[in-house]
Amino acid sequence: MKRFLSLAALAALFLAGPAQAGLFDDDKARQQIDALKQEVNGRLETLNNAQFELSNQNESLKADIARLRGEVEVLQNEVESLKTRQRDFYLDLDNRMRQFEAKNAAQAGTSNSGTGNVPGSYESALALLKEGRAPEALTQFDTYIGNNPDNENLPDAHFWAGTAALQAKNVASATKHFNAVLGRWPKSSVAPDAMLGLANGQIIIGDQRNARQTLQTLITRYPSSNAAKTAKQHLASSSAR
Repeated sequence: MKRFLSLAALAALFLAGPAQAGLFDDDKARQQIDALKQEVNGRLETLNNAQFELSNQNESLKADIARLRGEVEVLQNEVESLKTRQRDFYLDLDNRMRQFEAKNAAQAGTSNSGTGNVPGSYESALALLKEGRAPEALTQFDTYIGNNPDNENLPDAHFWAGTAALQAKNVASATKHFNAVLGRWPKSSVAPDAMLGLANGQIIIGDQRNARQTLQTLITRYPSSNAAKTAKQHLASSSAR
């Protein structure tokens, strides 16, 4: 009897072995599945974060592109405005020089006296400026001013010296000559244009705040001058941008 029971117990144990092994295999499989799910979820979260970051970068890039386009448009407008001002400046310069030549020719035949091309003379400096040789014209204007401190042409000489300096991109010299006109001969016919030249020099060096102030002062001080009209146009165009 005891032997029979022992055999039965042994048989039961033998039969139960595969079932328990199956249970152990299921637990391991579930653990592997859970681990796989966690890995997949982690990768999905990483991918979502990457997509979110990429989306933010795209939006930032779009904003940068829009900003750069706006800056390019502003620069293009500035270039066009500068071209217009430069064209107007040279037209005005040519007109003024023609007026001076006519006036000079009417005064005792000065243009035929043989002194017009003497280096360091007023006429020679003007001729150089008209030829576009601004640095040389500035040098000769400075020589003329130094040699003729009491000449009646001194206000005009300072103005044209400032104009030559401005064309030569010598803003410091231009500022000195224009301020000489405004400080010593504020009622001269070239004073409004000297103030306009002063503002142009400030614009060249990027001093927009003082340039606007100078243009506004020009309009107030010389309201009926052609320079004041130019100042109004510039202020209006800069406000529109």
